[in-house]
Amino acid sequence: MKKILVTGGTGFLGKELGLQLKKNYKVFLAGRNNTQNMWAQRYTGCDVLPMDVSHIESVRDVVNEVKPDIIIHAAATKFVDISEKQPFEAVDVNVIGSQNVARVAMDKGIETVIGISTDKATPPVRNTYALTKALMERMFCTLNGKTATKFACVRFGNIAWSSGSVLPIWKKMIDETGVIGTTGPEMRRYFIMVSEAAEIVITCLNNIEKLQGNILTKNMKAAQVEDLLKTWVKYKGGKYEKIEGRPGERLDEYLVGESEMEFTTEVTFNKDIYYVTSMNTKAEHPIKKNLSTMTAERLTEKELLAVIDGIPAL
Repeated sequence: MKKILVTGGTGFLGKELGLQLKKNYKVFLAGRNNTQNMWAQRYTGCDVLPMDVSHIESVRDVVNEVKPDIIIHAAATKFVDISEKQPFEAVDVNVIGSQNVARVAMDKGIETVIGISTDKATPPVRNTYALTKALMERMFCTLNGKTATKFACVRFGNIAWSSGSVLPIWKKMIDETGVIGTTGPEMRRYFIMVSEAAEIVITCLNNIEKLQGNILTKNMKAAQVEDLLKTWVKYKGGKYEKIEGRPGERLDEYLVGESEMEFTTEVTFNKDIYYVTSMNTKAEHPIKKNLSTMTAERLTEKELLAVIDGIPAL
């Protein structure tokens, strides 16, 4: 049985990957928060190790111990506002940490490395967090082909109830004051369930021979933030009010940016439509329009409620 190491594996997506992948792989989850590590081990039944990707020796120690065939690199500093105020932390984890993972993977002959990216990394980039993830994308895709290690990345929108999602923040506000403070009710965002995000990662892994050196994404439904807030208030109570915006935010998000269209191809895996973006090779049959929350299909009220409840809509 092949072995998979998930960096940031004790986070929201990492634990879901552990649950889904352990049927077919021996899965190791790694994270720098030992309290989270303990709970992740209990929740998933996977082996868990302490690791800080910003320190290359920490990465090397874990890789030497686990000897994985595959690394899924999910470790990241994810908050837009924190990254604007503390850019060193964002660069240390998201850029240097990714570099450390890549260097050790290449040195140790790891078969495959998949980087977890974000719609915020898609041009036009608006904030420090996005820049660091865009650098990870370019780094991984450019490193593919230099050694036997195959690199690829995946992009998706907000994973409902993950540590980077607004939903846990809103719940805390409701519990404390009964009022949700929203920085951008007019903004539009992609929302997906963690199981759907894991499915995209696994699709990338299962098709790595075709996808190596590229970025994989899947079209997703979007919502205006105010529609999500109205659904919350209607079904869960409370109220919301506009508060001062956060630095680095943008009105819309993109899965494929306008400048990437000529490098992007539509493909089908498991009867679902995906999009594959190359860094520098123009597509033979490029897509005709970018993918953004401006034009994305909107989540229905039932689907918005499912996002709030944290369970897929039936």
